[in-house]
Amino acid sequence: MDITIHHTFLPHTDPAESLAFYRDILGFEVRGDVGGGAMRWITVAPKGSDTSVVLTPPAANPGITEDERRTIAEMMAKGTYATLVLATPDLDEVFDTIQAAGAEVVQEPVDQPYGVRDCAFRDPAGNHVRFNEVK
Repeated sequence: MDITIHHTFLPHTDPAESLAFYRDILGFEVRGDVGGGAMRWITVAPKGSDTSVVLTPPAANPGITEDERRTIAEMMAKGTYATLVLATPDLDEVFDTIQAAGAEVVQEPVDQPYGVRDCAFRDPAGNHVRFNEVK
């Protein structure tokens, strides 16, 4: 089988803040921007990548209840709802650049006991964004 990841979804709470984080801080390109206000879907991706991240309004899913929406909002606020893991050959440069831009640091660069050197931030919606160093 020939399988690739086309896109994945992350919730956002403020499309403008999320766009500023992914486009302006991480340098992702915008591949799509539809809807308006809080009901806006923004598709972003690292330049040259075949895989995209669709930033979505969590309230848009008609199949969830108000209690579930509240739970999602609480988990997003704690940074426990969604995670995106990205890779870079220069973890320290990425960390310094993102930290200097004012992003919330979850973990500074560290060599993990399981063999990965990584760091982590939270995006404006609270999503956990990790970076693995890949040489």
